[in-house]
Amino acid sequence: MPSRRIPAVFACLAAAVLFVPAVTAGAWPMPAHDIAKVSPLTGTTHVKPECPASLRCDWVPAAYQRTRWAEPGSYGNYDVADRPRDVPIRYIVLHDTEEDYASTLRIFQDPKTKAAAHYVVRSADGQVTQMVRTKDVGWHSGNWYINSTAIGIEQEGYADQGATWYTPEMYRSTARLVRYLAARYHIPLDRQHILGHDNVPASTASGIKDMHWDPGPYWDWGRFFALLGKPITPTAHRGSELVTINPVFRQNVQQLRDCPDSTYNSTGPDLPDQSADLVPLRTAPAADAPLFADPGLHTDGKMGSDCITDWGSRASTGQQFVVAEQRGEWTAIWWAGAKAWFRNPARRPVAVPTQGLIVKPKPGRREVPTYGRAYPEASAYPQTIDAQPIEPLPYTLAAGQAYAYGGPTPTGYYYAKTIDDSLPDDHTYVAGKDRYLTIQLGHRDAVAFLRELAVAVEKPHALFGPVVERDAVNHPDAILRQRLRLMPKLQ
Repeated sequence: MPSRRIPAVFACLAAAVLFVPAVTAGAWPMPAHDIAKVSPLTGTTHVKPECPASLRCDWVPAAYQRTRWAEPGSYGNYDVADRPRDVPIRYIVLHDTEEDYASTLRIFQDPKTKAAAHYVVRSADGQVTQMVRTKDVGWHSGNWYINSTAIGIEQEGYADQGATWYTPEMYRSTARLVRYLAARYHIPLDRQHILGHDNVPASTASGIKDMHWDPGPYWDWGRFFALLGKPITPTAHRGSELVTINPVFRQNVQQLRDCPDSTYNSTGPDLPDQSADLVPLRTAPAADAPLFADPGLHTDGKMGSDCITDWGSRASTGQQFVVAEQRGEWTAIWWAGAKAWFRNPARRPVAVPTQGLIVKPKPGRREVPTYGRAYPEASAYPQTIDAQPIEPLPYTLAAGQAYAYGGPTPTGYYYAKTIDDSLPDDHTYVAGKDRYLTIQLGHRDAVAFLRELAVAVEKPHALFGPVVERDAVNHPDAILRQRLRLMPKLQ
């Protein structure tokens, strides 16, 4: 791998350094009391793997120990909790390791790494190794709020070589594991709750550029959701205001470049042309228009790029957006606070009409801020715990815009400062009374958070644009049959 790329497993290390020992999280408000204490606090060396019976699964414990013996606040690689009784489990995050399988296990067993996901899936045969109990909080996503409410699954492989590592065995094992976990913790099987690491929002604006982009554009989300028993199909009539991105993976060959991180220039070497789940987004309805530049990623004002690391210029399969405009074969969606255009020809559409709800600013509001975490209001914290700042991201929901509704999200903060529970109110969950909901804002912000009081949730309307010829080729059922024929065998 090029030296410029940091292994994805070390995305967790960056998050841990930022948020340990003073970390935060979210949870549903608790009806009987606002503060829940977690005890006793012990790491686990031997447990039965939490896996479906049909899955090959073993247990190798991640490190849970001090890195400096005299300092109980210096430890790795996760936090003990009692989820979902204290903090709800709301999301599942898929990663790739940027390491081989054996090296990943060793990395998570070293407490100096300050990183660990709950599971690791091997490429060759789909073997699953659990390393952190699901009741505990893994350090894996780069956003402590998401860590606290999510289960992390690392998959052996390298994002820019995805097709060679993302094997049928891996797809099947990860899908079985996700189905099991989703049923156990009542997690919806959709792209607002089953996330890639590249969909996790940054906690604050300053952290956007440091967020990782695995499993990347070569992970086939359409195939994965078919394995979950939730294939992406049209669920609304033609002309729906709400659409789901859904290119045919095998036909959707894209050219990307391997550019140095943080530069996003197009001088890097071409990667091999291969199938991808991305849909390029442009600033105008033309093939030669500049690619969209995410304002949190391109703070220099330059245009977007075809660099594989430039996630802001592409939508991903399964993501849902509100149509802003239609011009011939080009569709504009509301994306990261602006219009973004993609080519969507009638005979080979890359988006399908979708049922659902949309979110708009309430009447009279010019714009609504978005957040990367849903923390409680200051009055919810006890005196022993500092209130955490609530900082907006550089994206707003402006009057006239709308985004896909992702549902309510927990409001809370999991305070975990030491390994031995030696400080007052350590390992305490603080629930807030403010209510947040989520929207699909862009590629990175699959779960951007909004204050519920500031927005209205509505049914989408039918769009009355140019009439699209209704024939056997364009009919949604025919499109679905074509996709199923092209899809690799899933069993």
